[in-house]
Amino acid sequence: MTYAPATRAIYDADSHIMELPDFLKAYADPALREEIPEVSYSASIVTDEEVAVIMAQGGRHSADHVAAQIAMGDQLIAQSKEIQALGAFNGADRRTAMDLLGFKKQLVFATHSVAMPFSPSSKLEHRLRYGAARAHNRHMAEFCKGDDRLLGVAVIPLDDPELAVAELELALAAGLKAAWIPHRPCGDRSPGHVDLDPFWARLAESGTPFLLHVGGAPLQLAKAWMNNGRAPTKDWLGGGENLRTKDIALLHEGPEAFLTMLVLDGVLERHPGLRGAAVELGAGWVPELLRRLDWVVKHWSRNDANLQGLTRTPSQQITQQLAFTPFVFEEVGSFIDQSNPDLYLFSSDYPHVEGGRNPIGRFEASLGEREAVVRDKFYAENFLRIFPQARVHGPA
Repeated sequence: MTYAPATRAIYDADSHIMELPDFLKAYADPALREEIPEVSYSASIVTDEEVAVIMAQGGRHSADHVAAQIAMGDQLIAQSKEIQALGAFNGADRRTAMDLLGFKKQLVFATHSVAMPFSPSSKLEHRLRYGAARAHNRHMAEFCKGDDRLLGVAVIPLDDPELAVAELELALAAGLKAAWIPHRPCGDRSPGHVDLDPFWARLAESGTPFLLHVGGAPLQLAKAWMNNGRAPTKDWLGGGENLRTKDIALLHEGPEAFLTMLVLDGVLERHPGLRGAAVELGAGWVPELLRRLDWVVKHWSRNDANLQGLTRTPSQQITQQLAFTPFVFEEVGSFIDQSNPDLYLFSSDYPHVEGGRNPIGRFEASLGEREAVVRDKFYAENFLRIFPQARVHGPA
């Protein structure tokens, strides 16, 4: 048996590689290799001791460990987590994990290797920013090759529009299926700046979705917001470098601002074939985003020439071109009632602990008695609107 029921086609909008320390260095251009950092697990529950054992075994799990993971069967997602998970960093093992999970397709994101490509620092040289992105994309393509169920996600910074297009071309040639971009200003530009139009156009022309994901911008708020004269708050892992209470409460602000710019600067209007999704950034903010942007455009278009050429309302653009993954603890059924059933995607977050032990069960509870067509959209059809070429034909 597989975790995903054989009676339903499920497409997974979020999973991860757990990179080993040399993930970037091993695939970087030789001239840059010494300047590319090793992957750090400082903001993770993974310990240096765990990593050291794996590296001493040649960068792999032991045969006994792999056998024990496989023996979990359809309980793999409940018990197999983080760097100890089956297929966390080995592509062949990941294919076995997919056999047990039973998802038709699965987007594969990095976990800890995007700090340099997505750094907000204006002092970071482009040769290093884009060199690290290229190393990531080479390694991601290698990890996913040989199994068309694995949809590798490239990382592409937008700080330099010409370099972004060049890296996109290389990522497409390598067989990667989507572009993860940072949800922050693109250097000193809005993502809707005319200089970035060739990038958006190439995505639309090639049928390649763009993706926003947690980690695409700094996780933590500016220090001043945390300064309340009291003892520092620990993050959700019990340390200090991951999401804390205030960080998660305002996590939506970055992606919401980024997507708002794409609407108000006319990117979605100019490129109706462009598709995108916000992943692992929650979805409770989406219904209000649709309402707010509709009234902003309605009332401000009389004064803003940028809005006067829009032929579709923002809510129509977003529903037709974007999608969102709710957290497993969010009430996606309520979000659907407040907006529409075309907006939301299933995700497992395998092998991260944040995905929970039974994401299908949690989402099923939230969907409640809603009709089958709502479930079909959530588990499959909304994903296939963003990734139409991913459809698997035949019985569920």
